[in-house]
Amino acid sequence: MIQSEQLYARVLEELDMSKETEDEELTGLIHRVLKEACGQEYIPLARRTELGRELFNAFRKLDLLQEFLEDDEITEIMINGTQNIFLEKKGRMFPSQKRFASAKKLEDVIQQIAAGSNRIVNEASPIVDARLSDGSRVNVVLPPVALNGPVVTIRKFPKEAVTMRQLIRWGSISEETAEFLSRLTRSRYNIFISGGTGSGKTTFLNALSQFIPKDERIITIEDNAELRLLELPNLVSLEARNANTEGSGEVTVRELIKTALRMRPDRIIVGEVRGAEAIDMLQAFNTGHDGSLSTGHANSPRDMLSRLETMVLMGMSLPLPAVQRQIASGIDILIHLGRQWDKSRKVLEVTEVLDYSGGEIHLNPLYVYEGEEYGKTGGSWKRVHALVHKKKLMAAGYQDRGTAGNDT
Repeated sequence: MIQSEQLYARVLEELDMSKETEDEELTGLIHRVLKEACGQEYIPLARRTELGRELFNAFRKLDLLQEFLEDDEITEIMINGTQNIFLEKKGRMFPSQKRFASAKKLEDVIQQIAAGSNRIVNEASPIVDARLSDGSRVNVVLPPVALNGPVVTIRKFPKEAVTMRQLIRWGSISEETAEFLSRLTRSRYNIFISGGTGSGKTTFLNALSQFIPKDERIITIEDNAELRLLELPNLVSLEARNANTEGSGEVTVRELIKTALRMRPDRIIVGEVRGAEAIDMLQAFNTGHDGSLSTGHANSPRDMLSRLETMVLMGMSLPLPAVQRQIASGIDILIHLGRQWDKSRKVLEVTEVLDYSGGEIHLNPLYVYEGEEYGKTGGSWKRVHALVHKKKLMAAGYQDRGTAGNDT
């Protein structure tokens, strides 16, 4: 049976590498090679169409990855060497029957992805983060670090940015909780979103941004650009840059935050803090840029505070109480997200950061998702405490209408 790699070799033989081949010319060549192959062996029409698409993707796009990228139901693509590809669809993981023809072909695709994001990846620099033209996030790890061959992980994002209304329909948040957070966002509370890997932090940040007034100047800062903020006309997006092969030209998130402070922002949005840039984020939160937002990895709101303390100490030598005071005065609200047993993503807790005293940061849980057991659905969001710091809310003309104990 004729395989796509055999046909690929035939097309490659006939390509004139001395000049650029137009898409139409390439398509014609592929059809001719397929017709010749059909003269030697019967190929069903459906298989012939599939082979034509695979060959075009191999020469013009991202080879077999293109099919996965065009499937809107696939949310994650994991490539473990040439022989093992796993896909996540509707929250479930399953192996793909597709395989790269060779390690060389996979390496070509990796270099194409890296070049598209102005990144370099090789044995000397075997780890890189990049993104595709559709905004999908890519992580690449090459040998010798990856022992079983090149490893590529692609996190896809919806073609249309997810709104808060959609999150309510999906059961990720209750209508009352969403309305409460919309008022806090408009009232310029500093909000930090925490959660584990794949819990939906970036998606939720995008949805929350729809409540930012359209007349404000927003500056986003990201290691890899993923945010898709809706209908914000005065928006400036900044992205960090890795060093070049000579080791120069690096632009860090820390530098971008400092630069953003000179650009007269009303709000600063830091896509994700992972290290020493946490100190600069907190300084931005504490220097008159109310309404700023950011995200970070953690297992709970309390764990997020501990991780922020560690991140700040990575970038600056300060007494721990001073760090804790910075966190308590800079962050007003913590929103913690998580994935449930059925793979659904939910807002698990909305917590107010009160103050620092007695050697710890005090928290005030406002909304908590509870009541769901493994194998069963039917949990709900409960309002457990009233908001304590209402000054910003009242200044914006809102009231905290929620009542402790209400079941939504």
